[in-house]
Amino acid sequence: MDIDKIRELAAADMKAVNALIQRQVDSEVSLINQLGFYIVNSGGKRLRPLLAVLSARAMGIENEQHHTLAAIIEFIHTSTLLHDDVVDESTLRRGQETANAIFGNQASVLVGDFLYSRSFQMMVSLNSMRVMEILSDATNRIAEGEVLQLMNCNDPDTTEQRYFDVIYGKTARLFEAATQLSAVLTNQSDAVELAMQNYGKHLGTAFQLADDILDYASEAKDMGKNTGDDLAEGKPTLPLLYAMWHAEDADDKALIREAIEKANGLPHLARIQQIMHQTGALAYTRRCAEDEKAKAIAALTAIEDSPYKDALEGLAHLAVARTS
Repeated sequence: MDIDKIRELAAADMKAVNALIQRQVDSEVSLINQLGFYIVNSGGKRLRPLLAVLSARAMGIENEQHHTLAAIIEFIHTSTLLHDDVVDESTLRRGQETANAIFGNQASVLVGDFLYSRSFQMMVSLNSMRVMEILSDATNRIAEGEVLQLMNCNDPDTTEQRYFDVIYGKTARLFEAATQLSAVLTNQSDAVELAMQNYGKHLGTAFQLADDILDYASEAKDMGKNTGDDLAEGKPTLPLLYAMWHAEDADDKALIREAIEKANGLPHLARIQQIMHQTGALAYTRRCAEDEKAKAIAALTAIEDSPYKDALEGLAHLAVARTS
């Protein structure tokens, strides 16, 4: 199922989610309204809330709680993006200037705090301690993932396991919460809840692996951020680490090590891309993404066949095949 058919299937739900997001971002503070309107309408994929509504529909939800869940997930995600862009000093996201580039770092951090706290207000409205437990654990794990990424930054001795720990925390954990909570809201068995949790975790991991490939394989206009951003920040992502580990030339190894340590690799981007091609670094990372995709799809065998299940499987394929 392609993305257009998936979005058509979820159109009514996503319209309701978007309306809820617009209402919940409203504030008597004008700057919150201004910045909130900018980020809400910045052209994001809304992938995480889409996952929440599709998963809930696949399990036969009979109320509108999945709209609230989807909005909560999007608010948590957006708040982390606002903070990340400040930490990373990013200037481009989703093909547009970042909020911090337009409104400043202070406004971005504080509005991120507003959205984060708003998400917890909305959690309470679901009147479920299980929902609160999963989401509070997820937000804490996301914060840990971001701190771990900060610790790994400029460290060329980062291991593959530490890399996967980072992407689980900063990306896959929120995917996992979105799909697991859809099972919770529909009172599924423990086995189905675990399967949906695994689906989200493996999908999120595949998505981040594909994103890390795109940083070295796409143009900024295609992916909505600057090519080589990770390299410029000294982030030891899997493609870069694999290229360093498997480069045959000692000078190439040293080049990548220094690029990570000193965050000065951007002028050498073309050469580093050549090393990645020579070592098969991007191909290796893509195989890892394909493995995660296969695990995500396998997890879906726990739920009944339906167009919504087909859409979830389609999203797994799209997560790896995407070019932006």
